[in-house]
Amino acid sequence: MNLRNMTDKQKSAGDQETSAAKATLPLRQPCDRGSFKNNVCSRSYFVVVMVFFHIYIINVIALLLYVHYNNGEGGDASHEASGSHQRLPESQRTRSNSEFLRDASLTRLEGIRVGHVQKVSLVPDKVHEMKTLSLKPLLFEIPEFLSEDECRVVMQLAQLKGLMESQLMVQEGQEELAKELNLSPEEIFNLLDINKDGQLQLHEILTHSRVRDGIWLTPENLREIYAGLKADKDGNGLLSLEEFRLLSSDAFQRFLLQRGVKRSQLVRNSRHTWLYQGKGAHRVLQDIKTRVTRLTQLPTTIVDLSEPLQVVRYEEGGHYHAHHDSGPVYPETACTHTRLAANTSTPFETSCRYITVLFYLNSVEGGGETAFPVADNRTYDEVSLIQNDVDLLDTRRNCDKSNLRVKPTKGKAVFWYNYLSDGRGWVGEQDEYALHGGCVVTHGTKWVANKWINIDPDYQRQARYQQLVSQQPEVEDDEGLTLNPDPHRSDIHQDL
Repeated sequence: MNLRNMTDKQKSAGDQETSAAKATLPLRQPCDRGSFKNNVCSRSYFVVVMVFFHIYIINVIALLLYVHYNNGEGGDASHEASGSHQRLPESQRTRSNSEFLRDASLTRLEGIRVGHVQKVSLVPDKVHEMKTLSLKPLLFEIPEFLSEDECRVVMQLAQLKGLMESQLMVQEGQEELAKELNLSPEEIFNLLDINKDGQLQLHEILTHSRVRDGIWLTPENLREIYAGLKADKDGNGLLSLEEFRLLSSDAFQRFLLQRGVKRSQLVRNSRHTWLYQGKGAHRVLQDIKTRVTRLTQLPTTIVDLSEPLQVVRYEEGGHYHAHHDSGPVYPETACTHTRLAANTSTPFETSCRYITVLFYLNSVEGGGETAFPVADNRTYDEVSLIQNDVDLLDTRRNCDKSNLRVKPTKGKAVFWYNYLSDGRGWVGEQDEYALHGGCVVTHGTKWVANKWINIDPDYQRQARYQQLVSQQPEVEDDEGLTLNPDPHRSDIHQDL
């Protein structure tokens, strides 16, 4: 007790001395390091630090409790929901607002550089070499992709089924389409006037006529039509808006029907047929499809739901002028293969062919090369494709002016991407450098086959389409096409 009292007294005396010192000492700046007798500043600093430290600890504890609550009490239900979600087929995984999860990406091969060679394992006990031919478009060549027997079987199956003309002499129905779109002459004129100079040049009219009517007119042909229709009043080779208004929307078409059109004037002069590759199809056709799946490294489902194999025969004089296998996709454009899943009606459709795989079924005696007029060009300008009456799109006259030509050799395959990547693992914009055509066959006959892989640049439409197909029962049509393919595949590419 005495010791405790003495201690208390000493503390009281110390406090009084401290108070007295405070009263007599002059004012100093806070935390003045020269004041050794006054430790109030250091105590205040310590108190402030401790307060902030405790606040930090409290926040950490609160955060841990929040995480524990979300993953603890509600975690079981959330985990069950997540587990059942993962058990759903990929095509049925949707958000609450009926949008599909963006959980898929497309493998896109690397070209590295022109001339680069990769080893590719496509069939057991054999290694193919894949060579990069260009980077714009991304284009590859694989010799001996098909064996001689496979080439023979494909040609025989095509002949057995029967080939049809690839293009009618003159397409009809354009007047009805123009009425459906309800476009005025001024609106059509503005669409055709690519360089927006208020006049239609020959190449602008030629592009329109080739796409719309399927007739490959030359500048000389167009001048003859102008003269026959008395369209170019001042004879300067240009059409003003006033001159264009005097022409009906099908004036060219009616003139060509009256005059007659030769097969050599068509955009495409060939015969073709389609061979389905689904369940029940010939073993060779199924093997080719499997090989294409391994080559492109795309999901089996996408390859199986793409177009069948197209087989084409070009007789001597046959050709296919330069074109794109697939057009650009705008918001108002529907892809042909997913139009039923789009739930919209539009007069604009395109085939949405992400990849083209072209097989040469025979070696051609003369001509018949596959030409890429602007491959690896620095720039692409549609207007510059026709200059000074030199038309780079014309594969009958100017194939030798193309940047790249691939010689048709039996069994060889070439494939390229018709679209760029969107940078997120899906289909992006159209690759305009994928412009290509078939040079005129000067001697013999040319046989080729095309395997197109259709993918909608709109991920939601593609996913919805695949879901609709997967919900159908596994049935087989009379051609042997199955709608419920096997999704398994393997990776097979190596750098050489």
